[in-house]
Amino acid sequence: MKFLFRVLVNMAALWVATRVVPGVTHDGSWLTLIVVAIVFGVVNTIVGAITKVLTFPIIVVTLGLFLLVINGAMLWLTSRIADALDLGFSVSGFWPAFWGALVVSVVSGVLGWMVASSDRERTYRTGR
Repeated sequence: MKFLFRVLVNMAALWVATRVVPGVTHDGSWLTLIVVAIVFGVVNTIVGAITKVLTFPIIVVTLGLFLLVINGAMLWLTSRIADALDLGFSVSGFWPAFWGALVVSVVSGVLGWMVASSDRERTYRTGR
């Protein structure tokens, strides 16, 4: 269930990025956007984790700001994989990837926070 939730959150965040950020586009169906969200999750889980470990000193020196560059690179890599799979998702350059990653991070964070706070409230009210 948690996996499905993460995929749906990623899908919503990617959809918002395609609407807000010039240069981040999706011209496929909702189904292909779900596949793009799965690819994005896998890229972030595997490549993103390795990249963050290898660049940890830079992340510390920049007080975490380098994470925005890494997230942009993960969005760009997702775009390249989606292009190879003909999913209709593309990112046209570094700046669209950077701003798109920022939008995806904010939307994912807000949606995750909203669901987590509703879970805490339900636990508080029911005791479960």
